Amino acid sequence: MVDYETSLTERVGDAPAPVVPSHPDVAGWRAATESDIDGIWQLRQAMGEVDHPNYLTARGAIAADFGYSHFHPELDSLVGLDQTGRIVAVGMVMFPPRQVTLARSLPIGGVHPLLRGRGIGRQLLDWQLARAKQQLASSASTVPGWILTYADERSPQNAALFEHAGLSLARYFLTLERPLDAPARAIDPADGIRIAAFTTEASAEVHAARDDAFMDHWGSQPMSDENWNAFVGGKWFRPDLSFVAYGTDRANIEQVVGFVLSTANENVWATQGFTGSYIDLVGVLSGWRGRHIAQSLLAAQLAAGQALGHERVTLAVDSASPTGALGLYTGMGFVPTHKKMAYSLEF
Repeated sequence: MVDYETSLTERVGDAPAPVVPSHPDVAGWRAATESDIDGIWQLRQAMGEVDHPNYLTARGAIAADFGYSHFHPELDSLVGLDQTGRIVAVGMVMFPPRQVTLARSLPIGGVHPLLRGRGIGRQLLDWQLARAKQQLASSASTVPGWILTYADERSPQNAALFEHAGLSLARYFLTLERPLDAPARAIDPADGIRIAAFTTEASAEVHAARDDAFMDHWGSQPMSDENWNAFVGGKWFRPDLSFVAYGTDRANIEQVVGFVLSTANENVWATQGFTGSYIDLVGVLSGWRGRHIAQSLLAAQLAAGQALGHERVTLAVDSASPTGALGLYTGMGFVPTHKKMAYSLEF
């Protein structure tokens, strides 16, 4: 049983330096730099086209990672190169700040599909886990510490790799889609609730509402200002498909009480087989739930997508969400299409 009265430094214990892999099919290994963003993106595209063609990592997301002050590529990244200098393997280990109730170390990356099944991924994951333990051990906090990563059901080799390394299956996340070939029924919120389009002026308040609303979500922590600004300022963020709910408190002051925030990456439309948007975040403050706010926000988003001629809307949901989100979405016409598994190692 984990003793959460002790610090993460004490719980993790000895965290030796990661061992750089050595494999005959990889000519060399080194830390990544910003000049590698394109090479990493090209590798992630090749991986995604095999593992999950309906969603591909955007170049901007990788560039954003290199811009975060909490990411130190000289320590937190490793790329494997072939004889031509092309990146064929990448490992990054993110350690987000604002660890209020949980400290998370997040390994991401993988190996080019043509080089899989040769043991490269196992060596790379060993390096990532060693670095993740170093990150957790650097914290004097007494909150739980997790190494947390994800595997799509269509890439079972990743799930097997995580299980072999000692990570445990912790959660299922479902991808849901809703066709927009039928009119979206408008849903009016409870009296006193106003639905409005997202604006940059409301960004800071929506950020605070997101952090509040997601504190009871599994594995979630507040977003740093850097992460938030990279999201709402990103190339694919769609204010015209994002909406905010406002409610009036007892002092007659209007405040943000809910939100739906969306992106649309046109580069994946061909591989996913339809045009449409992705709902990244849906949330309602706990004290305001049960007033049809989420349904009203979603209805506004669906109507906006339909007006643009989009064919479908996609989102992901924790299958065991305590807010009953899965039932909410299926009740509004969303159907499950794919599944992703979360694997964790806890300290």
